[in-house]
Amino acid sequence: MEKKIAIVFGTRPEIIKLASIIKYCEKNGIRFFTIHSGQHYSHAMDKVFFEQLRLPAPDYQLAIKSEAPFMQGHHTGAMMQEIEKILLKEKPSDVLVQGDTNTVLAGSLVTAKIRTVQQLVDFKPALGHVEACLRSYDNSMPEEMNRVIADHVSDLLFAPTPDAKKNAVRENIDKKKIFVTGNTVVDALKIVAQQVNESNAMQSLGLNEKQFALLTLHRQENVDVSRRLASILKGIALFARETGMKVIWPVHPRAKKMLANFGISVPKEIKPVEPLGFIEFLSLEKNAALVFTDSGGVQEEACVFGTPCITLRENTERPETVKIGANALAGCSAEAITAAAKKMLSRKRHWQQPFGNGKAGEKIMKIVLKG
Repeated sequence: MEKKIAIVFGTRPEIIKLASIIKYCEKNGIRFFTIHSGQHYSHAMDKVFFEQLRLPAPDYQLAIKSEAPFMQGHHTGAMMQEIEKILLKEKPSDVLVQGDTNTVLAGSLVTAKIRTVQQLVDFKPALGHVEACLRSYDNSMPEEMNRVIADHVSDLLFAPTPDAKKNAVRENIDKKKIFVTGNTVVDALKIVAQQVNESNAMQSLGLNEKQFALLTLHRQENVDVSRRLASILKGIALFARETGMKVIWPVHPRAKKMLANFGISVPKEIKPVEPLGFIEFLSLEKNAALVFTDSGGVQEEACVFGTPCITLRENTERPETVKIGANALAGCSAEAITAAAKKMLSRKRHWQQPFGNGKAGEKIMKIVLKG
């Protein structure tokens, strides 16, 4: 049977990490369609990512928002209903999801449930999980629940590293289902490398190479908790005062909202700016002296670029970055953040990034097509 691939995503990191897979399908004439759940709030911001990565507009554009951070079931369930309608209409041979979001959980569960009624719907889609097998071992994170469930219902697990594969093997997932492919983030960085090098983002913000730090902050456990958010900003401001280094913060809409709700003022040592396009952000990330983040994808990108990273969490599902010395876990303590940042600032950038050679998307699609 001819392959027909459904590619499901809902957030900007998913768009980035599925770009090389979409491009491979386009280049090789593979039938596919895309479903955008609308999980991220700004479609205008999403549009920039599609344009800069030169990707086709989604075939199905949903607009499913979370009514509250604690209404995870409502959010996921609403996605499931709409994604199910599309899959039953299109009858794909394969469904691909990426990462650990509610969109991933919804797409995975719907695909798994459809397989149980094959006789009634006359098709049985295989589920492929891109960037599978990651674990933070922190069950308080909604993302951890999402990625574990997605792995256990998937037919094909595309692990970015050998260490990631070991996580799934320890959970008794069949080794035959797991393939180490590298991480598609490297593919995406290769796709836009020339645009990043030609970007004028540094000049527009008056920045000099390796003379500034970059901050990203968006996770609900950080920005939705007043004391954590205030402590993180205090630690980064203290670092800036002690080192004289400018800190640039493209403020995520969620963080902006919570700053206002809590009445927290941004310290004068931190310069807030509007969210940046993908290319502009990568230009800053590549040229920064240091990156502060609570994002998994930014940990990977910084590692690939050779930029030291401070992760504003107590754990990470990218432990390879810590192991090779590219990343340090600092949590939300102001003192720990300052100490870790000073230490990382003096670290040499000669690590070997563990995420592959930029051909993960091609490897993944060849495995999918073989199935």
